[in-house]
Formats: sequence, structure tokens, C-alpha cells
Amino acid sequence: MRSVEEVVGSECDVQWGNGTSRRLVVRADQLGFGLTETYVQPGSESYLRYDNHQEVCYCVSGSGSVETEEGVFEIKPGTLYAPGVGEPHILRSQHGMTLMCVFSPALHGSETHLLTPGVHSSY
Repeated sequence: MRSVEEVVGSECDVQWGNGTSRRLVVRADQLGFGLTETYVQPGSESYLRYDNHQEVCYCVSGSGSVETEEGVFEIKPGTLYAPGVGEPHILRSQHGMTLMCVFSPALHGSETHLLTPGVHSSY
């Protein structure tokens, strides 16, 4: 068992670039996947790409959008998105949002993005 309160302030409470990511399940847990509670800060725009992981994100609060080659898709509570491995996407939130994200394989726990406008960051 693990609670968010236990993760806050630990090495698994990461400023990922445009918000915070609380890594609740990491590679050391040996479950084959990872789980994060990720907060996307208001007014942010993040150019992302995951070359080494499959990611699935489910919005639990707030709102935003994700832009892919196929278009711009709104994100609100109850919305799930899953970019393909290596798929460039732009995550935006005007007012902030919280996502629950599953990674396969799991993150080590301390990864962070180096965000540069127009350049897709990956880990």
C-alpha cells in the first residue's frame, strides 16, 4: 500500500517541467507498469514524446487539450488519451488539470522533462 501523502516530498514527488508528478508505482515495485498522479499547471504548454514507454492518461479534474498529428482533442474529467510510443504530442491546460497516468514499462521515479517550446521532450 502507498498513499499520495507518503510520496509528497520524496524522490518520487517530481517537478516534471510544467507541474508535479507523484510517482505512486515505480520500476522498483516490479509490477511491470507505473502509475502517476500528474498535475499540469495552468497556462502550460508541454511538447512531449515518450520513446521508451507507452503512456495512458485519464483526467480526474480540471481540463486541457492534447494536440497530435490527427488534430486537437479536448481533455476533461472522464477523458482518456494514449499517445503511441514515440508519438509527438502537445499537452496544454489553461486552468490546470490532474491526470492519472499509467506507464509501461514503469518509470524509475525521478525522470523529468527538459521543456523547450517547439521541441518534444522524451524520457
